[in-house]
Amino acid sequence: MTQSPHSAEPATLAAVVTAYHPDKRLAAVIDAALASCAAVIVADNTPEGSPSLADELDDPRVLVLRSGHNRGLAGALNLGLDHLPADAEAVLFLDQDSVLPAELVTGLLAHLQDPAIGVVGPTPVDAETGGRYERGAERHETLDDRPSIITSGMLVRRACLDTVGRFREDFFVDCVDTDFCLRVRRSGSRVVRDAALVLPHSIGSGRDHRVGPLTVRVLHYPAWRHYWIARNGLVLSREFAGERSFVLTNALFTARWLVVTALFDERRRSSVPAVLQGLAHGLTGRVSRRRLPAGAEYAG
Repeated sequence: MTQSPHSAEPATLAAVVTAYHPDKRLAAVIDAALASCAAVIVADNTPEGSPSLADELDDPRVLVLRSGHNRGLAGALNLGLDHLPADAEAVLFLDQDSVLPAELVTGLLAHLQDPAIGVVGPTPVDAETGGRYERGAERHETLDDRPSIITSGMLVRRACLDTVGRFREDFFVDCVDTDFCLRVRRSGSRVVRDAALVLPHSIGSGRDHRVGPLTVRVLHYPAWRHYWIARNGLVLSREFAGERSFVLTNALFTARWLVVTALFDERRRSSVPAVLQGLAHGLTGRVSRRRLPAGAEYAG
């Protein structure tokens, strides 16, 4: 990485935007990314034969790649990485609905002046309400070491990518970011999140349910997502048993996930068995291809 004598900040930045049947927000995502990035790569998983608004993007700095299949999040991320400009010294990953606030990238890049930091990201907030997804996140230090951060808004040194390798395609969608960050930490680099920098982000079809004085937020996913969330989380708990904070947090998350799914999910008769099968396969390392969405291409 080219550095000045007093800085480890990358000189050239590229963005990889993942897409799947994107809506009109994609154009705003691209415009915001181009304000900070020399090049933007759109890795579009929209199946062949289906129209995509990504095809309407018209800027010489934007490269649109259509795989023709739903390869999952990891497949799209890796497709983008395969086409990175040779001079890109850091990569910004974005979802198709993540419009960068002004100065967010400048704030993230400033942290890469510390050569110990390999990955940095903002704090995700609900795109509709502005609320933080993680309770108590506002009480964290401005710069907080994390077991993992979400992919959207993640800024990664190119040298860090070269060290830890590609995203894990056998995970398809869920925990792809977690696996990557845990490997970064294992390699000796820091993964940090800046609580002062926020990125509006949508994480699914969430609804609030009242239980007496309490409000419980539940994500109503299809059964196949329940399977992969449970399976991949347990696989990582086994593989990274030394990351005690992650293992404990994941165990508590999974227990809560199963309980709220059983209590509040209208499709619990399919969702709960999917969670249980995912846990069983996470223990044994098995995969059920029947738990893929229709038309998906699995590379595991």
